[in-house]
Amino acid sequence: MNRPERTPLLPMLIIGTMYVVLGFSVGINAFFIPFVQEAFTVSTATSYLIMTATFSAYVLFGVPSGMIIKRFGYKGGIAIAFLIMALGFSLIAFSAEATSFALFLTALFIIGMGQTLLTGAINSYVTLLGPEDSAASRICAMGIADKLALAGASIVLGIFMDLAEVRLSDAITPFYVITGLLVVLAVLAWFSPLPEILALGEDETAEESSGSVYANAKTSIFQFPHLLLGVVAIFFDVGVEIVALGSIVDYAKSLGLPSPENYVWYPTIGMVTGYLLGFLLIPKTISQRTALSICAVLGVISTLILVTVPARESVFLVGFLGFANSLLWPAIFPLALSDLGKFTKTGSSFLVMGIIGGAILPLGFGYLADHFSHQPAYLICIPSYLFILYFALYGSKIRVR
Repeated sequence: MNRPERTPLLPMLIIGTMYVVLGFSVGINAFFIPFVQEAFTVSTATSYLIMTATFSAYVLFGVPSGMIIKRFGYKGGIAIAFLIMALGFSLIAFSAEATSFALFLTALFIIGMGQTLLTGAINSYVTLLGPEDSAASRICAMGIADKLALAGASIVLGIFMDLAEVRLSDAITPFYVITGLLVVLAVLAWFSPLPEILALGEDETAEESSGSVYANAKTSIFQFPHLLLGVVAIFFDVGVEIVALGSIVDYAKSLGLPSPENYVWYPTIGMVTGYLLGFLLIPKTISQRTALSICAVLGVISTLILVTVPARESVFLVGFLGFANSLLWPAIFPLALSDLGKFTKTGSSFLVMGIIGGAILPLGFGYLADHFSHQPAYLICIPSYLFILYFALYGSKIRVR
């Protein structure tokens, strides 16, 4: 099936459930950061290895995930992703029984492998599931489901696992239940009515356009500078996104604020608000590129204010960082994936590899928080927003003939 001229509703609803699963699995990481500090008696910086273990899989499993999608299609790739994640969650329960931090990190790496495959499959699918100039709007709609599930993960886990009285045994039952649910979802995904979609230039029988001619003249994925710069932009985008979502619970706890697990809702509400605006305004009022530029500038301004106001007020500014981050991924992904033709699936796997920023920037943030406190550590976000602004204004437009 070639790219549809209008967005079909049923495939969007099915893919929306996949975003819920992805958001929930990432949200678990934010809850675990303060939890493992008590459970395994590790430092703040070491606890941020949770992010590193999960997101390093995006680099190591990025290319294999593209090969899986090529071999089994988007629907098959989604089903396999759920099975990989099921294995990882079962190992989390086992690591709690064995009281092994190393096994716990291994389990998170395996979950990261599943997330890598799932992220590449569903984001590419949504990008292709309608007109090119409205791709960011569709990703925004999916992002609402993703981020609500991300924040909801802390609430669900909070029912079984108390941050005030940490017990590893509390992690066993819920994660075996999650394992079973993921296996069921894998079966449902495999038999779902999702049609396979081809990007312009992937179908050799289709009439060529200027975009597919551009791609067909290339012999390597490395001949697309806008894609390679997009990988770097994704690196910084996911980095600042995970810093905001993954650190706020830990930050609130360090300030002695009550119910710190609830603070994850502030950046989540900020992101959902941005997604709603993106869904309504793109492309009718503003373009994907303009939305990206505005959010990058807002990120710089919000970070500067965050590090200068009193600490107890600054925690709420982390929520505004969520708003600034909201349209980064929805705009970067389609801009970087544009005009790749027969390289589209490979290109999406390269973009997913950029998600390693979700491992590196939070680790840097954790180091700075250990040595200088949480508030000034947010300055690590400034260079990220500046590069994303460059990609919006110049990098995404580069084409080499």
